[in-house]
Amino acid sequence: MYDTPVSLQGACIDFVCDNISALCEAETDEQNHSMLAFKEGEVFFHNVISEQLLATLCAKGQLTDETLALFSSDVTCLRRVCIHNAPVTTRGLRILKTHKVQELEATGLKNISINDLIGCLGEWSLNNLHTLNVASSTFINSAKFCVVVSLSKLRSLHSLNVSNTEFNRHGLELIVTDLPALEHLDISSTAVSDILPLQSLKGRLKSLMMYNIRASHSVKLVGVLRELVGLRYLDISDMSTITPFTGAKTSDVTELAQKKYLPHLESLDISGRSGWAEDDICAFLKSHPKIQFLGLVLTDLCDMEMFSDNETASYRADIVVTGESTEQQIVQALKRYTNRAIYVQRSLYKLFTITQGVTVPRMDLLNLIMPGMSSHPQHLGVQMAATACMYNLTKSELGQKVHPSCLSLVVGLTLDAMENFPNHQQLQKNTLLTLCSDRILQDVNFDRFRCARLVMECLCAFDDAFLNRMSVAICSILAAKISTEQTSHLGKNLRYMNKLLAIVKDKASTQVVDVTMKFSLSALWNLTDESPLTCKMFINQGGLDLFMTVLDTYSASPDDQRVEVETKVLGLLNNIAEVAALRNNLVNDNFLVIQRRLLASTHIEVSYFAAGVISHLISMPELWVDKAEIRAEIVKELAIAIDRWSQPKSEMVAYRSFCPFFPLLKCQDTPEVQLWAVWAIHHVCTKHTSRYCPMLKEEGGYKILKTLAESLKTDRRVVKTIQKVLELADKRY
Repeated sequence: MYDTPVSLQGACIDFVCDNISALCEAETDEQNHSMLAFKEGEVFFHNVISEQLLATLCAKGQLTDETLALFSSDVTCLRRVCIHNAPVTTRGLRILKTHKVQELEATGLKNISINDLIGCLGEWSLNNLHTLNVASSTFINSAKFCVVVSLSKLRSLHSLNVSNTEFNRHGLELIVTDLPALEHLDISSTAVSDILPLQSLKGRLKSLMMYNIRASHSVKLVGVLRELVGLRYLDISDMSTITPFTGAKTSDVTELAQKKYLPHLESLDISGRSGWAEDDICAFLKSHPKIQFLGLVLTDLCDMEMFSDNETASYRADIVVTGESTEQQIVQALKRYTNRAIYVQRSLYKLFTITQGVTVPRMDLLNLIMPGMSSHPQHLGVQMAATACMYNLTKSELGQKVHPSCLSLVVGLTLDAMENFPNHQQLQKNTLLTLCSDRILQDVNFDRFRCARLVMECLCAFDDAFLNRMSVAICSILAAKISTEQTSHLGKNLRYMNKLLAIVKDKASTQVVDVTMKFSLSALWNLTDESPLTCKMFINQGGLDLFMTVLDTYSASPDDQRVEVETKVLGLLNNIAEVAALRNNLVNDNFLVIQRRLLASTHIEVSYFAAGVISHLISMPELWVDKAEIRAEIVKELAIAIDRWSQPKSEMVAYRSFCPFFPLLKCQDTPEVQLWAVWAIHHVCTKHTSRYCPMLKEEGGYKILKTLAESLKTDRRVVKTIQKVLELADKRY
């Protein structure tokens, strides 16, 4: 696979995070609040591991006030703290008082104000904090007032990011006065109305980011900027107020092209602004030879030959450009503008066209798409473009060459998109196209139950043949890979059951055996497996009568189609027959006539499953009180059928457990039933020894078989087959 394996340290951190409950114990503090502590007393993590553990807990959605308690200074050491979109409060963050924090990122916090956050820092941290990033957090306190005064305590602060907060002109006046070391400032998407206070920093400010603020359109803008002679990095980009698929709105800052302004500038971002002509750009570059970066997203300037055509003499390979004209520009845009939805959407829209022609794995592009997609889960435009791009990059053979860990992240974000936009048909189609992949469904780790649930919701939401086909295909595969508790949860949903039955009924009405029909039958088969409640609902919703009609309808179909339908129908009927309380629904003349016909089939898979249904029914003599003669005839037919079978080359069936067979093994008065059970056990143990032989021993089946083999009462045919199973189990396990 085209990926570097996870480091041992990373794997250990993941293990700790995934097993927090086992490695920790719950305690209570003085206020009787719950908190976690490591069970192992003699443990200490140095700062690199401590910081990685904190970041990983946060990334996995496990960072809470309770888990923050793990980071006491006698166990961990934190210098750089990164917390993003976590439901933490003052109670948990007070743990930071015991650490010497130099860099603090606390973005997207909604349960604590920035003022209170700073109040959670110790004296050393307040005096020495170098970097503070509180983007998308809040200055609003519990009294609904905007409080920024706490920033003045951070006298050593060099870098401050208050983007996408309520930060305003008053706050700007405060920090330029009280933060004597400030060199880097990001006030993007804030309430700052003018930047006149920045004149106080004219000899010191090196970096100023002011994307999407009113002040960037002020007539005084250039007058202030030209005094900031120390600036190296300037972002005056804008968010277009119109659709991202057209041009940007007007604002004139072309005076900056003059040489005497900002002589040390290395980076300029004017994305989303118009007013700059190609001549202005040429003049700017001529007068600013130190320029290494230009942001030109949502402008026509990115199409200039010097930025888009590497075969021309004027091409500037020395300048990194963000835009939409080339793949390189798009890649840079996705790297730099993760938090800007409209830029991400435009970049992904352009990237989609490029990815349509991809023939080699591009994990680099997948890794660029996912952060933007994750940052804007509720933005339909971003999700539409991202899911379309991800399908292009993981479909068919490409998916085979993408590392499973990367595909796992792809699936997680795809499911988020499904959940957030359940009624948008095209987006649901995009997600199903990605998920409907053998590589993903068979080899990748993800929340299969969640996926199956969302796919079933999609199936019920839209009456679309293409979506139906993908939905039932995905569900039929996933239903076999989730727990019986989870399949029962899905199966007992009345909407899901009725939708699947409606599809089968519709296909049967025209005798169609297409992919949708096959997968719908498989989905019902897997959903009813070891799930009595689902089996009961299936019967109550008319499923049994429908399946009898299906068997009758396809009885004259071409051999291959008929056999496939019969096998899947009988597989489900086996699931019902395993439930003792439901067997009375199966012992009726019409049902038994059909089962006897199928038992005599020359196709072993049909005969095998019919024999399974019959064996379970025969095992309850009380069901046959008025049908004793028929029961005796069927028992003889069962023996004849089993005697006719030879082991097929491939595995006919997969079992979750051998437990349903154990009651059959106790039927000493009907060895034919025992024979079918041991033949079935031998079959799967032969085809998948590593899975079924350990299962046989773990569930107690090995002991049951051994006891039967040693009993003189056991039929010799049964003993012979049992001995084969025991020999296989003893030899391998």
